[in-house]
Amino acid sequence: MKRRFTRALISLLVVFCCLGAMPAPAAAEHRFIVRVEESGGFLGGVNGLLRVTFACWQVGCTVRYGLDEGLNRLFLVTTPDAVDPHVFVALLPTLYGIEHAEIDAPVRTLGGNAEDAPPALLDAEPVDFFGATVRGGYVRQPATSILGIAATQAQYGLTGFGVTVAVIDTGVDPTHPALQNVLLEGYDFTRNRTRGSELSDVNQSTMWAVDEARPGYVNQSTMAVLDQSTMAALDDDRYSAFGHGTMVAGIVHLVAPNAHILPLKAFRADGSGYTSDVLRAIYVAVRAGAKVLNMSFSFTTSSREVDRALDHATSKGVVPVASVGNDGLWLTVYPAGLPNVIGVASATDYDTLSTFSNYGTEVAWIAAPGEAVVTTYPLGTYAAGWGTSFSTPFGAGAAALLAEVDSRLNAAQAADAEGHAVWISSEVSRGRLDIPSAVQAWRRTLGWPPSGVSP
Repeated sequence: MKRRFTRALISLLVVFCCLGAMPAPAAAEHRFIVRVEESGGFLGGVNGLLRVTFACWQVGCTVRYGLDEGLNRLFLVTTPDAVDPHVFVALLPTLYGIEHAEIDAPVRTLGGNAEDAPPALLDAEPVDFFGATVRGGYVRQPATSILGIAATQAQYGLTGFGVTVAVIDTGVDPTHPALQNVLLEGYDFTRNRTRGSELSDVNQSTMWAVDEARPGYVNQSTMAVLDQSTMAALDDDRYSAFGHGTMVAGIVHLVAPNAHILPLKAFRADGSGYTSDVLRAIYVAVRAGAKVLNMSFSFTTSSREVDRALDHATSKGVVPVASVGNDGLWLTVYPAGLPNVIGVASATDYDTLSTFSNYGTEVAWIAAPGEAVVTTYPLGTYAAGWGTSFSTPFGAGAAALLAEVDSRLNAAQAADAEGHAVWISSEVSRGRLDIPSAVQAWRRTLGWPPSGVSP
C-alpha cells in the first residue's frame, strides 16, 4: 500500500487545521471529481465506494454518485461553500485510498456570431429525406456539395446504418419529424432521469407558438425561423443555448441519415454544465455501444479525468470528435487538443478558415463548414448556425460512415482517413474534410477494392 494509515491521520489533522470545524451543509456547494485507488478482487467496486465514503467521513464531504457507469472508481463529492476548493482538492489525494481529485469545472457549449439568414434557411420546399419530409434548404445547402455528402451516399451507399453517434449536448427534441426515426432515448444528466430531451427546459409559458414567419436572432450562435413572441421568450439568458443539441444532431443526421443518435443531455438550456456530467455521458455512451462521440464544447484547461474517460472510450473502439472553440485564436482547448480526439475547426464555404474559429495544428486536425449551416431546430423548425459547434458534427457524421464500412474502425484510423482532406491553411493540420476522400482512404486501408478495380 503506497500510503499508510498514519499518513491519513496526519492529513486529517492538516485538513481540520486549514479548514476549521466543518459548517453545516449550505445551499451552495463546491463540487469535486474524485478517483479512488484500484483494489482487486470481486469486492473491488464495493471497496471503491467504501474508500471515498471513508475519506469524506474524515473531512466532511458528501459522496453524491458514481461517474463511471459502475466501474466504481470515479465519484462526485461536494463540500459546503465555506470550504476553500483549492485547499480541499490538494489535500484530498493525501488521504488513504484516494488517487486523484479535481474541481468539477463548469463548461459551456460553443457558438459563433450569427449573421444574416442564408438563402438555404428560406428554402421551405418539402423534400423526402430517408423516410422523413424535411425542408429543401436543409438538404440542398452549400455544405452538402462542399463535403460530398450526397455523392458519398450515392457512390458507396453509406448512410451510417448500424452505427450509433452519441451527442453530448443540451439534449435533442424527440418530436422533430426529421429525427424521430433515428433518435434513441438517451439520458438527461442535468435532472438525473432517462430521455435526453431538449424540451425538458421549456414549457408552454415559455414557448407559445412557432411558425414560418421570418428569420430572427435566438442567440449569438443561431438564426432560427420563429415568431416574435417566441423569440422574446428565448432572448432570456436562461435559454441562450436552447436548440443547440437539436441543431448538432440534425447535422449528424444530414451526413449519416440512418445512424442512430443517442442524446446525452449534459448541458442546460443556457449552455452551462459540469465536467462531472460530461464524464458520466462519456461512460454511458461507451456502455450503450456508441461508436462516435460528438462533443461540441470545450474546456480551456485539460481535465485529467476527461482524458482518462476518453482513453477508456477509445480503448473500446469509440471515435471522439470535438470542437476547437470560437475565440479566433491560436489556442489549444480540450478535449479537441487531446491526441486521440479529432479536433474540428470551422471553414467558410470558400475553403478559408472562419474568422471566429480557433486554429493551430495542435488542436485543429480538420475543418468543416461552420457558417450558416442549416439544420434542425426544436418543435419541427429549422435554424442556421455559426460556430465550430456546427462544424464538429460533420466530422462525427463522416466517422459514422467510416464505421459502417468496417466496424473495427478506431479513433486513429478515423483521424487518418478524415485527414485525406483539402488543404486550406497551415493553421489546420490536414485541411477541410472531404468525405468521399475519407471513405476511399479507409477502404484502401482495408484492401478495398481489389487490385485493378477502380474505387
